Amino acid sequence: MADAGTVGLSPAGLARATAGLQAHVDAGDIAGVVAAVVREGRLVYFEALGQLDLETEESMPEDALFRMYSMTRPVTSLAAMILWEEDAFELNDPIARYLPQFADQQVFVDAAEASFERTRARQGEITVEHLLLHTSGLGSRSSRIYRAEGVRLRSITTAEMVDNAARMPLFEDPGTRWRYGISTTILGRLVEVWSGTPLDEFLEARVFEPLGMTDSVFWVDPSRAGRFGPVYRPSPDGDLRPHAIEEVPFTERAPLIEGGVGLAMSTMDYLRFSQMFLNGGVLDGRRVLQSDTVDLMTANRVPDALMPIGFGRPMRGTGWSLGFCVVMDASAYAYPVSDGEFWWDGSAGTRFWIDPVEQMVTIVNAQVSPSGGNGFREEFKTRVYEAIVEPAVPRH
Repeated sequence: MADAGTVGLSPAGLARATAGLQAHVDAGDIAGVVAAVVREGRLVYFEALGQLDLETEESMPEDALFRMYSMTRPVTSLAAMILWEEDAFELNDPIARYLPQFADQQVFVDAAEASFERTRARQGEITVEHLLLHTSGLGSRSSRIYRAEGVRLRSITTAEMVDNAARMPLFEDPGTRWRYGISTTILGRLVEVWSGTPLDEFLEARVFEPLGMTDSVFWVDPSRAGRFGPVYRPSPDGDLRPHAIEEVPFTERAPLIEGGVGLAMSTMDYLRFSQMFLNGGVLDGRRVLQSDTVDLMTANRVPDALMPIGFGRPMRGTGWSLGFCVVMDASAYAYPVSDGEFWWDGSAGTRFWIDPVEQMVTIVNAQVSPSGGNGFREEFKTRVYEAIVEPAVPRH
């Protein structure tokens, strides 16, 4: 820990950020939270508030593990780009070159009324970049037809999920729409094909060990289970109640090693991952990625014709890179961000922001579904940025 004043942040301002989080705990929006801020490479804020488990009244530990869900995607994207640097593939390679089951895929005639009785031939190939950008035409794991067909189940293997995805028609032709979905899990399977190594083992050897990420796992073993709490959901009377999202819990070793949503991690581990990107691919003297590749991964690559991206409604001022959501117009956001900032969140109440302008990493993690928690993440980011009293020292 370093004093916030040494990097241009007001300690009193950060105390207001803590008070805001505590107010959300007290109001029952979230059971507990771990939040952290790094500026100019110095950890200046790290707080654990509330409870890990409401039933046992166990306090939230600083090293709690959280279900990352969609915050797994940048990690898997990093794995792929490590192999891209090693010439394992090109971004415009058709994925059918490595996963031939995708060679003759059909497309639903009407994505809104997906029916096996109304399909047509696919136009164009799904490329690796389409998977990274979520422009592959593959759907969401929560889509009606994917659920009906059991495309994604934690009780099946990754190879089986890939086969399931390949037998399903696409929702549209590749490269014609941004549709957030299972693309990164397919990418995780490609990492296994390219490397000849299971995804979890590849990540451990090439990402987690070099970055000192000691609490990043696809299942929470008994030695970590005491730091892993329930997901909570508001009941009709307003109380938080435990909510089981998965049919195979994270405390059991699921057959599915899911590159899209499968990781549980500590806040400190995600800080280290994020700081490596802010440093241009290196942390504590260990280089994971070249700086040019970091630049490639963190700039919008969604074509203008497919903008704006979004989930039912547009996310104005926002693009997508090779693994991250990217701020293209900060004025379009309802809370403070910088142009060029890259970020994302998870469906159980986690979020991170990496800001090259302010030289800051901001992370806030809870376990609540739906993930909004009455705006606790956006409010925390706002109060942290209100605490900035001096500009960041330019990166050399």
